[in-house]
Amino acid sequence: MKNKLFLILSLLFALVFSAKSQADQSQDVGVFEHLGKTIPLDLKFVNDKYETVTLRQLIDKPTILSFVYFDCPGLCSPLLDGVGNVIKKSELKLGIDYQVITISFNFRDTPDKAKIKKDKFVDKYAKGNGNGWIFLTTDSATIFKITDATGFKTKAVGLDFVHPSAIIAVSPQGMITRYLYGITFLPIDFKMAIIEANKEQPRTSIQKLMLVCYTYDPENKRFGLDVTKITGSIIIFFLLVFIVVYIIKPKRKNKQQQ
Repeated sequence: MKNKLFLILSLLFALVFSAKSQADQSQDVGVFEHLGKTIPLDLKFVNDKYETVTLRQLIDKPTILSFVYFDCPGLCSPLLDGVGNVIKKSELKLGIDYQVITISFNFRDTPDKAKIKKDKFVDKYAKGNGNGWIFLTTDSATIFKITDATGFKTKAVGLDFVHPSAIIAVSPQGMITRYLYGITFLPIDFKMAIIEANKEQPRTSIQKLMLVCYTYDPENKRFGLDVTKITGSIIIFFLLVFIVVYIIKPKRKNKQQQ
């Protein structure tokens, strides 16, 4: 009996330690929602034409913010493809009903790189409507301020970054009203996010799909499945099953027989 109790306590300790480790790691990268908060509109950025602009000058309608970096080997291009696809499917008019602002969180990115990305995605998805989809770069201090204000946390790994995948709806006054997660977006969710932004109605996302099972592989310079994290979750699950089926349940049966 003492051996079984010791085993149970050991397994529980392992579970708690594992959960704490994952919680600590999750603080480094992710989206921490700041619904209802206003972003700093006077921050300065540089557009693809080398013009210095502020968010106050740009945001005059419901706005979808997306954070990427232009040399990203993983999530950024699929995210922009997802934004582009939902732009094509949406009945709302880009540049009239809403706009998209894509901000690089890599201070090494230049307006020239922004122009290359903008031309690629605007031509592909927005029928050349460059006024409705804006690409911006800025310095490291400003990047920290805007990502901190929106709760978008990244982690540098060499010259690359580990980062979440999400877009953020902002009202014409700069209020954060909704977060949409993942790399694909439903037209109805996209439309509602824009409508809510226009009305300044913050709304918690029903589905919070963050690609937490992906990590950056510096050797291959790409993102891949985090096998350790997935394996750890599976082991924890089977440990719980073992405790219930082979230890706790037989103990209850013995008590009933007595």
